[in-house]
Amino acid sequence: MLTSRMFLKRTRAGAVVKVVREHYLREDIPCGAAGCGRCPPRPAGPGLGLEARPSGAASSLCPGPHYLLPDTNLLLHQIDILEDPVIKNVIVLQTVLQEVRNRSAPVYKRIRDVIQNPEKHFYSFTNEHHRETYIEQEQGESSNDRNDRAIRVAVKWYNEHLKKIEDEEKIQVIFLTNDRANKEKALEEGITAYTCEEYIKSLVANPDLVDRLACVSDEGKEIESGKIIFPEHIPLSKLQQGIKSGIYVQGTYRASRDNYLEATVWVHGDAEENKEIIIQGLKHLNRAVHEDIVAVELLAKDEWVAPSSVVLQDDGQNEDDIENEEEKENILKTSVSKDMLRPTGRVVGIIKRNWRPFCGMLSKSQIKEARRHLFTPADRRIPRIRIETRQADTLEGQRIIVAIDGWPRNSRYPNGHFVKNLGSAGDKETETEVLLLEHDVPHQPFSQSVLSFLPKMPWSITEQDMKYREDLRHLCVCSVDPPGCTDIDDALHCREVENGNIEVGVHIADVSHFIRPGNALDEESAKRGTTVYLCEKRIDMVPELLSSNLCSLRSNVDRLAFSCIWEMNHKAEILKTRFTKSIINSKASLTYAEAQMRIDSAAMNDDITISLRGLNKLAKILKKRRIDNGALLLSSPEVRFHMDSETHDPIDLQTKELKETNSMVEEFMLLANVSVAQKIYDEFPEFALLRKHPAPPPSNYDILVKAAKSQAIIRDLKFFFPLQNLEIKTDSAKALAESLDKAESPAFPYLNTLLRIMATRCMMQAVYFCSGMDNDFHHYGLASPIYTHFTSPIRRYADIIVHRLLAVAIGADSTYPELTDKHKLADMCKNLNYRHKMAQYAQRASVAFHTQLFFKSKGVVNEDAYILFVRKNAVVVLIPKYGLEGTVFFEEKDKPTPRLDYNNEVPSLTVEDTTLRVFDKVKVNVTLDASNIQHQKIRMVLVEPKV
Repeated sequence: MLTSRMFLKRTRAGAVVKVVREHYLREDIPCGAAGCGRCPPRPAGPGLGLEARPSGAASSLCPGPHYLLPDTNLLLHQIDILEDPVIKNVIVLQTVLQEVRNRSAPVYKRIRDVIQNPEKHFYSFTNEHHRETYIEQEQGESSNDRNDRAIRVAVKWYNEHLKKIEDEEKIQVIFLTNDRANKEKALEEGITAYTCEEYIKSLVANPDLVDRLACVSDEGKEIESGKIIFPEHIPLSKLQQGIKSGIYVQGTYRASRDNYLEATVWVHGDAEENKEIIIQGLKHLNRAVHEDIVAVELLAKDEWVAPSSVVLQDDGQNEDDIENEEEKENILKTSVSKDMLRPTGRVVGIIKRNWRPFCGMLSKSQIKEARRHLFTPADRRIPRIRIETRQADTLEGQRIIVAIDGWPRNSRYPNGHFVKNLGSAGDKETETEVLLLEHDVPHQPFSQSVLSFLPKMPWSITEQDMKYREDLRHLCVCSVDPPGCTDIDDALHCREVENGNIEVGVHIADVSHFIRPGNALDEESAKRGTTVYLCEKRIDMVPELLSSNLCSLRSNVDRLAFSCIWEMNHKAEILKTRFTKSIINSKASLTYAEAQMRIDSAAMNDDITISLRGLNKLAKILKKRRIDNGALLLSSPEVRFHMDSETHDPIDLQTKELKETNSMVEEFMLLANVSVAQKIYDEFPEFALLRKHPAPPPSNYDILVKAAKSQAIIRDLKFFFPLQNLEIKTDSAKALAESLDKAESPAFPYLNTLLRIMATRCMMQAVYFCSGMDNDFHHYGLASPIYTHFTSPIRRYADIIVHRLLAVAIGADSTYPELTDKHKLADMCKNLNYRHKMAQYAQRASVAFHTQLFFKSKGVVNEDAYILFVRKNAVVVLIPKYGLEGTVFFEEKDKPTPRLDYNNEVPSLTVEDTTLRVFDKVKVNVTLDASNIQHQKIRMVLVEPKV
């Protein structure tokens, strides 16, 4: 049966055209019930459909067998309930799915996953194409009302249809809706309908499920009553008009980690002016949550403020103590020079909420038998959340997940609901799960559909694999990696050729041979974007069979590779470059230390060692040339833990020692990346996936320049000594590199490292981009006009795309549509940049957690440290021995506050009569502060100089 829709549409040119859409209706769409003999068999798919005899929790409202059918709003707001194992046999209508897809992509993905779970028995019914459940929109009827009516029609059809199944116990379909009007109409039409709360409370055997109910009213809106705290949000339609007319600006809200009363909004668009707007004060923050898209109204210039240097944490228990908040806001208001003032605004409305489930802990109410409690998120940028739970005693001391439901104007904190208990706080497995969830790292086991695309074992190289491939197994290739490395991406060779020149090869695992475009394995790898390295575990981007076996360039086995081979003279000048798919057999898998030992040992002169010495000699020339061109050598303290073999607790912590061989490998990886970048850009000027490092804006260097200028005299614990050549020039990367090289003092050897650490903090993030969508390709840190990532395809998806582009460029593989679609490549780059950033944060969080474990067993220690930054009420110090950074506060609860005088011009903080400057050497007392079990932290107290 065919029905058609006709409507008129105006084109851009102004013409009016008639559009006719055909809509096919069928009679053979199955109802999904396993016991139904009237319907044709259900098509094969991941889900099993509805059970013939519905199982699940017993309901006091509907004791007989029944299926559930939710409406759109209920699915959007109560997805946590529907995901619970107790809830089974649910019919999800096409009407509902389409509306959810349009309104919330994350919820749509979650419900699709539930439908595909065979244990849940959810069934997606295509009601919009079924002859008996499709309805036309009536004249004067809104789309929303039409969809509500379509849902009721489907419920009635199901109940009539299921009555005809020959069974002693008839199955009933229960309509679930939180829309009061829709429920009333359903009851008038003889449909059994309940709100979600009514139905869940009827599951008497599962009282804990009530905690997972989203805190919304019957209409799906936030519950409001009591004293108004926040200004009203302007409706979306008026916000859009205001943004268009320039009254408001749109941007991403970024809450501060250090000060809960301050945030910045990064303005969307290309205009450089007012790129970042400061928001200060509770009412100006106006219920925005980190990463929300907000509309901001700029304040008059005489109301602009400077970024606050005060560290403020929201650790109060009284959620209604607004007067205390106003006192704290007054602390922010201090007089500063005009040039420090920044554009300042207030949030007037929310364009898009970016709420996600949050990990954290319950702060149990002091009131006996209270059901309302505050949840404190692990991420300090997220406000506390008010939830209702009967499980407070059980959940105390546990890491839990909570979702935000809404934030009424009368509430100091948003309302939310309990989602899941992760385990005991402090437990290593639980804390690892928390940091992976908090940093949005996909870490679920690879699905069967993904694993089905892996090669079947035992695997061997076939004649087909050798097509377009060069046999390089005769070369003396070896790999050099950190100890314990199993995902070996790269290997090298170096040999002298007949004409006296040198041949150097970088051989990279040919991952793109195993991961073909568009299949489930490729899609999962693209979604993950990168391998995430934690202190004790690795979250692989690709399944272990590839990462640690078939793609890993292990020694003495044949492996497929993608090779970049140069012919160089002895001055490391490139004479020829060629790229080829290859087959190699690595002669040795070495650690950096083992390779260094071979290079340094006069007794060793085998082929591998001679190759390594040749590589090392060329690498030194390449590095010098890079530095002469303006490449930056920055510093970042990296730490390595030594673990107990039985408990896996850290027993020692030290900064990583870098050897010449680290630099040797790095130089050739950089050279390969530059060579490949140029090749793919020459072949695909619009579609090359490249990596750039933007030059920092001059203001980023302010803190570095000020810190350097203030060091006419550096104070050690016992000595004062003058410094020469301490002027940092930031006109270009080359000027910065040269001034950093000159900034040295024999009396203070660690100064140069401190300056390089601080310079690193001034840098912008390097990002992936599509060459056809950008004009600026320059990599500031490497001083290279073009750059990409080619050398780590086992752990970076960007490298897989680059391999595919290079394979097409040399005729070793064929292209596919997505590879030459610059808009899809740009979207992919956006995801890759996000995944890389979150992986870095997750790695830092893992180091921080293991550092806490180390100091928990270490006890109290006194260590030498250097001041990196000064704040109004604290100093940030670095302990070189451990590569550990921490904050020394001078304002503590229940202790008298010392006299503090902060000087921003010459970064310093005077505590009573002692002045502390950037780069001063101090001694600090280091302990683990476990008073707050959720936010356990390394506590540092100044020992010398005494204040």
